[in-house]
Amino acid sequence: MPEAKILLVDDEQSILDLVTAYLRPEGYEVYTATDGPAALKAARAFRPDLIVLDIMLPGIDGVEVLTRLRRESPVYVILLTARAEETDKIVGLSVGADDYLTKPFSPRELVARIKAALRRLRQGP
Repeated sequence: MPEAKILLVDDEQSILDLVTAYLRPEGYEVYTATDGPAALKAARAFRPDLIVLDIMLPGIDGVEVLTRLRRESPVYVILLTARAEETDKIVGLSVGADDYLTKPFSPRELVARIKAALRRLRQGP
């Protein structure tokens, strides 16, 4: 049985492939989406335990995806984006992101953040 279900959302296939290659050996069930509408559809269909979400997406940007997700789900969301300005981070966190990581990034650090988040979620309040 998988340790957790994770949805990766990024329009760069190389990033999806890289992060998936790090997560699957850890026992995670990984789903991917490459645009905003597909991200919303996947989040509703697969009900992931955690979402790694890019901001700059085709169709619907990641901030809007996150805003819509927050209306229907408390799922843990890590924004993974090239947008590194302080104002971008503040906007992302204020609309409901739980964590924010900028590109370029360390896949090992991302996996460590995911593990920490899932550990906290399982422990409860």
